Amino acid sequence: MRSTPNTKNQSQFASLSEKAKKAQSIVITDFSGTSVNQQVELRSKIREAGGEMVVAKNTLIDLAVGKGKLSESLHGMNAAIFSYADPVAPVKVLFEFQKKNEKLTIKKGFMDDRVLSEDEVISLSKLPSKNELIAKLLMVLNSPATGLVNVLNAGTRNLVYALNAIAEKK
Repeated sequence: MRSTPNTKNQSQFASLSEKAKKAQSIVITDFSGTSVNQQVELRSKIREAGGEMVVAKNTLIDLAVGKGKLSESLHGMNAAIFSYADPVAPVKVLFEFQKKNEKLTIKKGFMDDRVLSEDEVISLSKLPSKNELIAKLLMVLNSPATGLVNVLNAGTRNLVYALNAIAEKK
């Protein structure tokens, strides 16, 4: 196993290394059973989710992404899925795509300088996205304030109901 790419592959290695540094999570997938149209569709959906799908030589992916830790799983036609804005959103897109196209295989992942098994990548895909987590947090933070407003308004509302009932009797 080489520790550095040859001069012919230096620019692609530099590009992959830069993408790997920017990415919050990376998933390695075997796309050999998919058609070109399916690959274009997948690339587009991943891009919409804030990621990028890159096809490169296996040794370059291993050196740039896994720093030599992915070599046992890198055989065949592989692509690296880089998640930039949200570590989960492009992974969710990948798994949704895999449900429809079973020939696509998820191999490994990489996050926080740690290699993830296929099961760990599956678990990652089931996590809520960053926007979903922010929405849930805002709901939790907002609920005590909403409750307080309802309690404070209850006295005034009950007074209005009582006055209205008295007015209707007269």
